[in-house]
Amino acid sequence: MMRYGTDHNLSGPVPVHASARRTGPFFGAIDLGTNNCRLMIAAGTPNGFRVVDSFNRSVRLGEGLRASGRLAEESMKRALDALRICAERMKQWPLVHMRAVATEACRQAANGREFLARVQHETGLTIDIITAREEAELALESCSPLFRQPEHKPVRADRGVLFDIGGGSTEVAWVRIDPERQTQTLIGTTSVPVGVITLQEMFGEGHGASYETMVQHVQDYLKGFENVHRIRREVTHGKTRLIGTSGTVTTLAGVALSLPRYNRTAIDGLTLPGLSMMDAIGSLRSLDRDELANHPCVGAERMKLVLPGCAIFEAIHRLWPVEDVTIADRGLRDGMLLRMARDHGQRSGKGRHTTSRHATPRSRGPFGTYATI
Repeated sequence: MMRYGTDHNLSGPVPVHASARRTGPFFGAIDLGTNNCRLMIAAGTPNGFRVVDSFNRSVRLGEGLRASGRLAEESMKRALDALRICAERMKQWPLVHMRAVATEACRQAANGREFLARVQHETGLTIDIITAREEAELALESCSPLFRQPEHKPVRADRGVLFDIGGGSTEVAWVRIDPERQTQTLIGTTSVPVGVITLQEMFGEGHGASYETMVQHVQDYLKGFENVHRIRREVTHGKTRLIGTSGTVTTLAGVALSLPRYNRTAIDGLTLPGLSMMDAIGSLRSLDRDELANHPCVGAERMKLVLPGCAIFEAIHRLWPVEDVTIADRGLRDGMLLRMARDHGQRSGKGRHTTSRHATPRSRGPFGTYATI
């Protein structure tokens, strides 16, 4: 069977191996974010799902939104082009269920719903605008296996912070962990109205003194959530996990590992010391625009946004200085697919799907930590 990685930037339908047609059921998930449009197609398995096709394109849907309050025509055209590809790709598979969601850009834009009606008319795709809380819930569902206790940690964690740095907002979830039952419960969530695009539009690309201004700006938003839940106090007890899912944290992990190019299997589920992540930020901040554009883990497309993302990460880690950071290359699509696979299994009487394609920690990784494959 042909198998695809998570972020192929392809422009047309992918040839499907004939043997893939005989397995299933198949599910599709689209995440239309402020910066990216992402598609994932997966086959249900007894343990969750197996990815068979995926697509990711930077569409910058939220570009200029902060100033105008509306989605710009050029931004909508970029998103529509990507969504047409998603619609064509999904036609290559006999999907039993699909879901498409939109997040912060469409939540905030005065013409967000109007744009999604246009999407439905031009592509046939129905896209739901989800709340910030559901966004956090889907991220938690996809990252659930990563809350399991690392073998090198003798003290069992009973709390966790999960954060997702987006283009227009950053979602943070405060989680209660039951290490015996290996379950997680949301205690509280917040959606900070700053992401990599909004910060870049407010303060620039983050070179020089503007970087610290970005960090303080994000912390000002986070302090209200901290005052309610007293997370920093829990962190001092040494029983709190910190898990990040976004292009920012995966990029920082790639830099920390000195990867010649991004490699998902080396990154997803990896736990690194927070100091290593901060060293990676220092390395990126020392580079000029051209050097960032040529960096194997950054590139020209993300050059303007990488330091604003670093500022958001640094604001989070300064406020909640957990010793280690677990990196997740998974998100809303994975959460949606897990729900679809589980619900389909329950309806068909084939049992409960509880985990995804992602393995549990099992192999020794860099810095004496554990990586998932």
